[in-house]
Amino acid sequence: MTQFTVLVTDDDQDIRDGIEIYLKNEGYHVLKASDGAEALDLLEKHEVHLIILDIMMPNMDGIQATFKIREERNIPIIMLSAKAEDSDKIHGLSVGADDYVTKPFHPMELIARVKSQLRRYVHLGTFVDKKTTIAINGLALDFDSRELTLDGEPVKLTPIEFKITELLITNAGRVFSIGEIYERVWNEPAYNAENIVAVHIRKIREKIETDPKNPRYLKVVWGVGYKIEK
Repeated sequence: MTQFTVLVTDDDQDIRDGIEIYLKNEGYHVLKASDGAEALDLLEKHEVHLIILDIMMPNMDGIQATFKIREERNIPIIMLSAKAEDSDKIHGLSVGADDYVTKPFHPMELIARVKSQLRRYVHLGTFVDKKTTIAINGLALDFDSRELTLDGEPVKLTPIEFKITELLITNAGRVFSIGEIYERVWNEPAYNAENIVAVHIRKIREKIETDPKNPRYLKVVWGVGYKIEK
């Protein structure tokens, strides 16, 4: 069985060490970094399956690091921050994070979120049982390679973006409400899910639509939800 490696990035050594203890107790291999630049350096040298990334750090903060990571990597990112406002959560998610935990947090809550993200990262084929590829007017999802292509060109999606796209494209033509999307993708009740889902939908559109404001594929049904057009 694969031993997953988690990279913990925080400028507070006590927080890094505390998270490490809980992760190791769950069987994970742990790498630690004190800022975004150090995290990027470790990513070049090691295979990492998930990153826990603080937002407020010297030298390179979590937002800057996420931008850099998403240029090449699709691994899950859980952001940590003492900021609890929705705007901060949305900003973190909009740059490519998959989840957000507000300090102070219970260590076992963080561990639960780590497990959830790794399950989605490794087993993204939940909604597919027969077809290996679904293609709709130049947009193609290959479930074997876990790759989305647009007119033959690969589209880089975060794990959450892939999961949303997978849900919609495998049920093309069906309208999913915001609550349904959140509960199917995040596997938890949809409380205050509207902004979080909308951020990810916008990011997907920016990647697959020539004109995101006049989408060809990912469409809104006003007052109902979203769908991938057949």
